[in-house]
Amino acid sequence: MKIVNEKGKLFGIINLADLLVLVLIVAVIAGVGVKLFGTQVQNKVAPQVDCIVEVDIIGTSPRILNEIERQDLKGERIVSGNEYLNATIEDVWFEDYIVQTPRDDGTIVNSTDPSKKDVIVKIKTTVPEGTASPKIGSQELRAGKTYIVKTQRFECSGTIRYVEIGGQAQ
Repeated sequence: MKIVNEKGKLFGIINLADLLVLVLIVAVIAGVGVKLFGTQVQNKVAPQVDCIVEVDIIGTSPRILNEIERQDLKGERIVSGNEYLNATIEDVWFEDYIVQTPRDDGTIVNSTDPSKKDVIVKIKTTVPEGTASPKIGSQELRAGKTYIVKTQRFECSGTIRYVEIGGQAQ
């Protein structure tokens, strides 16, 4: 038995061109189904829980502090590459930037920098419940890791100081 007979039918059953069209139609329908219902299926399989992350942008210069105040980042969506992510900035506040300063007698003391501040950015997203590696886009969320806070009009690198998943600090 030939795979393709003299009439161009695969195994003598279906025309090869018709089979390719049928496979293409099934692929398009499957793609549309995943696009429309994929998140609903994912939520049924792995329910989503809230995730709160605090990022500390340490020792920010006055020029950037002024820009952060001018832009009012609250409510801005987080961006990765060229697309918006399911994460928003919930709050932004400034804290004193503490530096260690040597005295004349050689002792080192903590003092407040007169012009720089730490910027704390609180970000909220959702992650699958029980996930081992929570992420926003491609960036993993773990205290101590570097995190790039990026919106449509702002980008700065900081350190994650706090992660809460489903109401429990991690």
